[in-house]
Amino acid sequence: MDSEKLTETMKLERIEVNLFRGTTADNSPGRIFGGQVIGQSLLAAYETVDDRICHSLHCYFIRPGDPTVPIVFEVDRSRDGGSFTTRRVIAIQHGQQIFNLAASFMEAQDGFEHQAPMPKVKSWEALPDEAEMQREAMAKMQDMPEEAKRWMSRPRPIEMRSADARSYFQGGEAKEPESQVWFRCREPIGDDQHMHQVIMAYASDMNLLSTAMRPHKVHWQTKGFQSASLDHAMWFHKPANFNNWHLYAQDSPSASGGRGFIRGSIFAEDGTLVASVAQEGLMRMRAPKS
Repeated sequence: MDSEKLTETMKLERIEVNLFRGTTADNSPGRIFGGQVIGQSLLAAYETVDDRICHSLHCYFIRPGDPTVPIVFEVDRSRDGGSFTTRRVIAIQHGQQIFNLAASFMEAQDGFEHQAPMPKVKSWEALPDEAEMQREAMAKMQDMPEEAKRWMSRPRPIEMRSADARSYFQGGEAKEPESQVWFRCREPIGDDQHMHQVIMAYASDMNLLSTAMRPHKVHWQTKGFQSASLDHAMWFHKPANFNNWHLYAQDSPSASGGRGFIRGSIFAEDGTLVASVAQEGLMRMRAPKS
């Protein structure tokens, strides 16, 4: 998925009143990136909503998506109320659900306001591009599978910068289950606030499980390690311009039962909290074959 084509890749074709078809990018290791399905499902819901903005979404990953075929999105117009609009979206491939999403929309309103402060971290200007750091680390790995090399070498539509990016894909010493990453869309999104939310939802699936992995000295290529996003929730607090840098502050308060739980806060560069995220993911070691 080329960075300059991300907004085009996310777009949908309407095939019936409440049915949409989305393209996929065959550049992942056997599955579709979860953030793509989140973003396209939100966009499908938006295609049936007038003049309201999403304030929350909740979703489940049910089956791995097949990156070689399109996805069909079926929208259920659950409710059009006086203050809130509710939609459910089912993503389908090969006749089976791979993902579902529930989202709520409302008009902008004034009300009480408070927010948590943004963590004090280095500015994005002082940090290296994570994609370049990954390429450097990959060059030192002699036994990396070709499929993993292709995945890590793909064009990155989201630019990310972190003081500790290497720990996201290499094991090494155990670290606290927290991370702070600056991120933004590499190419201009445009003025549509809907699309800014869609692309931010796409990016919100990044690095979460990596944060939960940090205390356990495992990485994506650790032999026997198995991981997958299970569910994902997001709340949009303020309008966002994802052409600009945002800080994604994450922490994982719990891992147990083969699952890791992660929380995320997304801040604009001026310190405004624009969105919050929560996710639970599978993270376990496969038993060795006898």
